Amino acid sequence: MKVITEKKQENKKRKRISKELIYEMRHGSPIYYRDYDKVLSGEKTLEEVMGSGGLQSYLVMLIANILFEQLKKKYFILINEVGYKFAPRSWYNLDIAIIDKSKLKEIPEGYITVPPEAVIEIDTKADLRKFKNPQDYFHRKTQDLLDSGIKKVIWIFTKEKKVWVAEKGKRWFITDWNDTIEILDDIKINLHELLEKEKH
Repeated sequence: MKVITEKKQENKKRKRISKELIYEMRHGSPIYYRDYDKVLSGEKTLEEVMGSGGLQSYLVMLIANILFEQLKKKYFILINEVGYKFAPRSWYNLDIAIIDKSKLKEIPEGYITVPPEAVIEIDTKADLRKFKNPQDYFHRKTQDLLDSGIKKVIWIFTKEKKVWVAEKGKRWFITDWNDTIEILDDIKINLHELLEKEKH
């Protein structure tokens, strides 16, 4: 009886939570925006939890500009939390997705379903409290993306100033963001140098 009661309470909780507060969906299990409960209690607005941080937005712009300048003939460079449906009842938001134009003839209005060649993620807006530890979320999302056909996933963590590179069939590694990393087709970036250059 206790198990049934707990399930009913969980179902009621899900019904009360607005769809707008769902950040991503993994095999039918919602991943909510960080601080979604504060929206429910009235402490924060929906816009506050959905918005990107300043440094995150700035890095997305800088990196996307470089990619667009050098890869625009061959690839679509999609930004702004583009939705990627990677399995039934499953979708992730992507900060930067690099998609081969030969595999995607036109940009759909809804979620993309064609696996990008590479993805760049900067921090996350996901509520990580349902996971045993934050790394569980990053590992699962990264593995799901690689399993779906994406060749490379790059995570940039602004607080820690670290970069995590995961490539299909290769060793995953974490490095400092003053290290130079290759994104795709010999296009390389050094986050520290990139930010320092923009100061002058």
